[in-house]
Amino acid sequence: MEKIWSKTAERDCSLSDFLLHDMELTKRQVKQAKFRKDGIRVNSNRARVTHELKAGDKVEVKLEEAHTGSSQLVPGKGIPDILYEDEDLLCVNKPAGLVVHPSHGHYADSLSNMLAFYFREKGVQARVRSVGRLDKDTSGIVVFALNQAAAGRLAKQKQQGAFEKEYLALVEGVPKMDEGIITEKIDKAEGELMRMCVSPQGKTAVTRYRVVEKMRDCALVHLCLATGRTHQIRVHMAWMGHPLLGDRLYGGNTEHMKRAALHAFRVTLIQPFTEEEIRIQAAFPDDMQKCLEAKRSEIK
Repeated sequence: MEKIWSKTAERDCSLSDFLLHDMELTKRQVKQAKFRKDGIRVNSNRARVTHELKAGDKVEVKLEEAHTGSSQLVPGKGIPDILYEDEDLLCVNKPAGLVVHPSHGHYADSLSNMLAFYFREKGVQARVRSVGRLDKDTSGIVVFALNQAAAGRLAKQKQQGAFEKEYLALVEGVPKMDEGIITEKIDKAEGELMRMCVSPQGKTAVTRYRVVEKMRDCALVHLCLATGRTHQIRVHMAWMGHPLLGDRLYGGNTEHMKRAALHAFRVTLIQPFTEEEIRIQAAFPDDMQKCLEAKRSEIK
């Protein structure tokens, strides 16, 4: 998918300065654009980065070529639940049980394969790049960038905290504190292939939680992450003594849930080029809703 971004200069300056500071392009992006046909233009004319701009000049930059499709992906049939789409990004509600990227045993049935099929059917070439990911059994919103420039800008938003993903989880037991911050470091569990654990030798991990609803032996909890470690929410809640319901790997009760009861229900981000705030929400999944209702009925 070709990406051409334009912006009008509001001051007199060099084109190089405008590209790096006003358009916030990286030096690598400027270098790549220089070697594309009509990669950098001022008032519709090809220009060198040494060009001196005047206020009111229109600058156009070709950030990505039109032929950069996801040709390495096998298109996989399926209808993705698209919550939001524009020329730079796509937000999809991923069901539990679906992997985000092709992996061992899932070479053609991942969410990325489905999106490759989706764009092929639309006659659009787009290389989808996920901004963050969700575990196979976690449901909820996954954000994909549709061009390299958008991917870089969204990644920067994550680092700066402007990109926020919020989760809802059903946990075993009721936390003593209604809200708090967990800062225990996370590492791979020794001798385990999949399991992670809290460890002083691990990587920094920060999880904010707030109890939304209390039941007899479980709670609905709202969570936000300041870091993105593997299984972070599952590990931190298990460490607190409140594993996610259905989470066999970390000791959760499986009576009402057959997978870890975790759902990425809301994402807030800034559109990479228009700078508009976008907030997307995904409906609570049926299996977690049924579990919640069953737990509510136990206290009546």
